[in-house]
Amino acid sequence: MTRTVGQPSATGALVSHPAGDGATSQTASAHVAPSPDRPAPPDAAPAAPPAPAAKPRPTRSPIPLVITALAALVLGGLGVQRWLYGRHHVSTDNAQIQGDVIPVLPRVSGFVAEVRVGENQRVRAGDTLVVLDDRDLAARLAQGEADLAAARAAAGEAHSVGQMEAQLAAAKASVKQAEATAWKAHGDVERYRALAAHGVIGRQQLDAAEAAVSIADAQLQAAHDQVASAEASETSATARVAASRAARDLAALQLSYSRLVAPLSGIVSKKDVEVGELVQVGQPLMSVVPLEDVWVVANLKETEVQNVATGDRVEIRVDSYPGHKFWGRVESLSPASGARFSLLPPDNATGNFTKVVQRIPVRIRIEGGSDATHVLRPGMSVVATITTLDRGQRS
Repeated sequence: MTRTVGQPSATGALVSHPAGDGATSQTASAHVAPSPDRPAPPDAAPAAPPAPAAKPRPTRSPIPLVITALAALVLGGLGVQRWLYGRHHVSTDNAQIQGDVIPVLPRVSGFVAEVRVGENQRVRAGDTLVVLDDRDLAARLAQGEADLAAARAAAGEAHSVGQMEAQLAAAKASVKQAEATAWKAHGDVERYRALAAHGVIGRQQLDAAEAAVSIADAQLQAAHDQVASAEASETSATARVAASRAARDLAALQLSYSRLVAPLSGIVSKKDVEVGELVQVGQPLMSVVPLEDVWVVANLKETEVQNVATGDRVEIRVDSYPGHKFWGRVESLSPASGARFSLLPPDNATGNFTKVVQRIPVRIRIEGGSDATHVLRPGMSVVATITTLDRGQRS
């Protein structure tokens, strides 16, 4: 049997040599002797290191999966809760505090003599705010008093006799006198006629008696006319008294207008008047804002007012007081959208049409009002949330 013995070659590789039968096997591992002109061959390549043992595969932790599932459940619960909440609640931040702003306007013109209030000062109803120069108004009042006294003297009063009343009394006395004269003249003419028929008196005396009757009748008629004239004069004098009294009262009223008073309790704002200024009738001098009487106007979308009704409870959050809640009730809903009351209301019958969701103003009455630490002022922005009921629940 032939065996092959490996022996390194000149290049360092093993060279196989055949071996004869029966010969002792010998491994030629001797290196070729280096020569002076050739370097020694390199040693044989080292054996390959053993392969590392396979590491066990790590198991996946279930914690991320559990956290994801819990987050999904929480978000789903919040979504369901929000949906259920939205079914019976309508909320909007398009809402403001509203209140009355009462302007202070002069009713008579004149120069300003005093200004007794300052900006943002609290006043009570009836407090004097501005005083005008009233000397000319006082003179008009004095003239009115004098005219009234003259009219009363002419017409007379309940406990005094006036000129017209005296004239009426004299006219009535003249009537009585004329009646007596006419009665005597008529009696004389009857007697004269009887005497003239028997020839006792002449025709001339009878004519004189008949003439006296005509004169007496005319005087009686004139006396009646004087009575009617006196009565008319008395009525006119009474009317002049009423006119003089009205003029006097008007002068007194205008004199009272020289003092401008607060129409109600509140805060003075927008003061625009100084001493010595000439003001005209209707000129705005300042405004008074009553903070005790305020309300909320929430402009809801037209798609949100379906279930809103008078009396619904409202939660009010004012931007100026975060964390503090006010409560109120729906007082009324506007009969038209806010756009219909604008200066130029939209007209969808002309031009291109773009549908815009309209806003319906809802007035909300605040329960309890404001306190000293949370004062509600007109113009403040609020967030109003109305708790509504379905129509079926209302019925």
